[in-house]
Amino acid sequence: MRVDRTRPRRYPWWQLILIGLVGLVEALFRPIGRMWRSEDPLDTYGLAHLGSVAGDAMVAVALAGSVFFEVPVGEAQVKVAIYLALTMAPLAIAGPFLVPLLDRAGPRRAISFAAALGRAAACVYAAPRFGTVLLYPSALVLLVLSKVHGITRNGLAVAYAGPNEGLVRANARLGRIGVGGAVLAAGPALLLLKLGGTAAVLTGAAAVYLVAALLNLRLPHPHLPGGTGEASRRGAIPQLTAPAIGAAGLRAASGFLLFALAFALRRSGEPTWWFAVLAAAATAGGFFGNVLAPRLPSSLREEAVVVACVIGAGIGAVVSFVAFSLPVLLVFALVVGATGELGRLAFQTLMQRLAPGGAHGRVFVRYEVLFQLAWVGGALIPAMLPIDFRGGFLILAGLYLVAGIGYLTPDLVARRRAERSG
Repeated sequence: MRVDRTRPRRYPWWQLILIGLVGLVEALFRPIGRMWRSEDPLDTYGLAHLGSVAGDAMVAVALAGSVFFEVPVGEAQVKVAIYLALTMAPLAIAGPFLVPLLDRAGPRRAISFAAALGRAAACVYAAPRFGTVLLYPSALVLLVLSKVHGITRNGLAVAYAGPNEGLVRANARLGRIGVGGAVLAAGPALLLLKLGGTAAVLTGAAAVYLVAALLNLRLPHPHLPGGTGEASRRGAIPQLTAPAIGAAGLRAASGFLLFALAFALRRSGEPTWWFAVLAAAATAGGFFGNVLAPRLPSSLREEAVVVACVIGAGIGAVVSFVAFSLPVLLVFALVVGATGELGRLAFQTLMQRLAPGGAHGRVFVRYEVLFQLAWVGGALIPAMLPIDFRGGFLILAGLYLVAGIGYLTPDLVARRRAERSG
């Protein structure tokens, strides 16, 4: 009997799935191996940042599983109100202690290490107590230390950015690494949630945070260059006023959209799986924003990027209200993710470039507090008010409009003052 060698070999369906999964895992972990072997300090820090974001993603899955979808909407509102109130406290608590440490380059490695190790301990403590009122102080500790990591990342990105790379590329690379960490953690977190509940997810997050803490031990001593701006005693930089308003508007809209998906989507009777699909689209949009940012023309000012993102997202909100359907919402979620990330990168780069030496701590903390308040303010609207999911897009468009007006107002005021003085 002759074998026909011209026909392609056919594999059983389960083997095709297995081959695809192996290829996917290899594609995801190959960059991690390259970063481990790299001598670039930004790659070394990127691994620690990946572990930190992965742990945060697992904690988010645990919180979402208990706060949003396992309790009635009215009861969840009370819990979320407490949770959002707690999110405004972390930087108020940590800020005064962080400022003097972040103004010097050396302690930043120790701060990043302590933030990861502290979150591991908080997860271990919270895991068996997740169904009790002790959830809220545990969540507060996790939020405080997560914000500590975020602020420290600003300074370490400045310190570890290569001379030929620039801040935009460095921030965008860390942004892509963060998205990758969240994506890598999502699958195991959902599996642990299914098999062992929130306690299992928090235990897994503790292990991930511990790995992130150990990775911080490999960081080289950071060199902290000074910026070109002038900061007040409270960390304000005049050139950042208008971009900060636009970036705060983007952050408020991001909080609004997330909680609109969590609450208004449920009130409207839409399927719960819409939340997962739209959240995944927003995450993909954020990754695309990190890919696009380094490819923008170098002559394009960061301020112009912020206002363009506000206008683009505002138009998308109006279109989503008029042509309300899942495909349109998917596109809008992609736009929100991309514009939010581009706006964040643009402002972050501008802030890092302007923050003078010896003032990084108070500058980074000041603007992070502003953005956190904006996010909480946006999130409170759909969490507390009975907003229809479709009608929420008009409110979202209004948020973008207010952000755009706020962005333009400082420039107009400055021009009128200049005209009067001239």
